[in-house]
Amino acid sequence: QVQLAESGGGLVQAGGALRLSCAASGRTFNAYTMAWFRQAPGQEREFVAAIRWSSGRTFYTDSVKGRFTISRDNAKNTLYLQMNSLKPEDTAVYHCAATALFSAVVHTTRPYEYWGQGTQVTVSS
Repeated sequence: QVQLAESGGGLVQAGGALRLSCAASGRTFNAYTMAWFRQAPGQEREFVAAIRWSSGRTFYTDSVKGRFTISRDNAKNTLYLQMNSLKPEDTAVYHCAATALFSAVVHTTRPYEYWGQGTQVTVSS
């Protein structure tokens, strides 16, 4: 079984920055795509960013383009999300997700078979 563990969340003022990490552990796992999703109270889980593990190609939702950067460290099996210029509307629980299978679609939850428990990000105004 593969485990994903997020860290790095916290409370930050608007305009501040945080870096989230997601460490993958367990049986040998060759991710094809890893992603970050977020879920605010009372709302559905929404796509934030994704990365093709081998090529490094990245995908972002429009609301975070230019502010967030997704990256990965292949040697450490770790996914990152650098979040700059944070806004109150970025407040949510952030989850990392992974799939070992190819999917042309990366922005929905369906392709991902592995999920972390999430880390809370709170942005105060």
